[in-house]
Amino acid sequence: MKITMEVKRNFLSLAVCSVFFVSIFLAACSVSVDDDNGDVSNEIPSFTMPEESELHEGTWLQWPHHYQYGMAYRNSLDATWVTMTKELVTSETVHLIAYNQTEKDRIIALLNAQSVSMANIDFKIYKTDDVWVRDNGPIFSRDKNGNLVIQDWGFNGWGNKADYANCDAVPSKIATDQGKTIIDINSIMINEGGSVETDGHGTLMACKSSILNNNRNPGMTQAQAEKIFKQYLGVTNFIWLDGQAGLEITDQHIDGFARFGNANTIVTMEQNDLLYYDVKQSDIETLYAARDKSGTAYTFLKVPLTRNNVTTTNGTSLGYKGSYVNYYISNSKVLVPNYNDPNDVAANIIIQTLYPTRTVVGIDVRNLYENGGMIHCVTQQQPHSDPVSININP
Repeated sequence: MKITMEVKRNFLSLAVCSVFFVSIFLAACSVSVDDDNGDVSNEIPSFTMPEESELHEGTWLQWPHHYQYGMAYRNSLDATWVTMTKELVTSETVHLIAYNQTEKDRIIALLNAQSVSMANIDFKIYKTDDVWVRDNGPIFSRDKNGNLVIQDWGFNGWGNKADYANCDAVPSKIATDQGKTIIDINSIMINEGGSVETDGHGTLMACKSSILNNNRNPGMTQAQAEKIFKQYLGVTNFIWLDGQAGLEITDQHIDGFARFGNANTIVTMEQNDLLYYDVKQSDIETLYAARDKSGTAYTFLKVPLTRNNVTTTNGTSLGYKGSYVNYYISNSKVLVPNYNDPNDVAANIIIQTLYPTRTVVGIDVRNLYENGGMIHCVTQQQPHSDPVSININP
């Protein structure tokens, strides 16, 4: 998720097989989006997407650089990336994507200056347009035999609103480097990782505005989208919010205001805070009435917005409050957006109640938030390759 430096609007708001093998494989498991039959309950998925709290092999980060938005942008974000890396390396590999060798050397110097262990850091040099790996990076899933594969969904800069060619190539580069099978879905659906939330047990939550939008998937119906998600993510139960197209660059990603905290819990906000965050009343009602695949109502954990409008580290007031919902679950830590605000402590304590075996760590995202995102937007999990080693935090 990316908003350019000029936009001052709050964010509401993924060995490659041979070409021959991939072609045959995709032909065998492709979805016909011409069929509008919305009943997906009897279809057999080809893949399932592990839930975020499942044991990770690592986390992917795209480090900020100056080649797209300048030195001030890069320098304002370095500290956040150093802190995230420092917390993540304690329990999993951190895959750091650097723009070039010069940037890699600069990043190493930054990490050494803060005594960050390099033992669990894996560097990749790929050109990127920006930092939002949740949206452009690989989505790791498992095939019918439990093998971990990389799904490469289409990415077009949130509907051709930003440059995206470099970032769009990242999933295929990762698959090549890791020797993993790549499932090329580019021609089937444009789908950013921040657009969808899954509970790991067959339910998907999303805003129609960021998926069923002609700037992503022209003419696609809800029934067609559900067939694709069933096939590639293994979900059969859908919580669809309308969202608001054009509200901001992502057309309202779900992960800014509603997340699956675990299989039974949706983390979101009180109604007044959701309204402040530009979530429509009708969507709030749909969200609060959500039920899982078995028809059981979810438990809701509600966290506040910041008490005050967010102010960046250089003293610039953004004129709007910050969300704590856009957090990231790693193996031993939960990285929660913090804003140097009185509500930081309260939000951290509330989120900690969901993760007794993990430690909540507040990450200063004030400068990142100025550009439209928080922690979840700039992280992407790589599940452990062993499908038996799952859910270290039941």
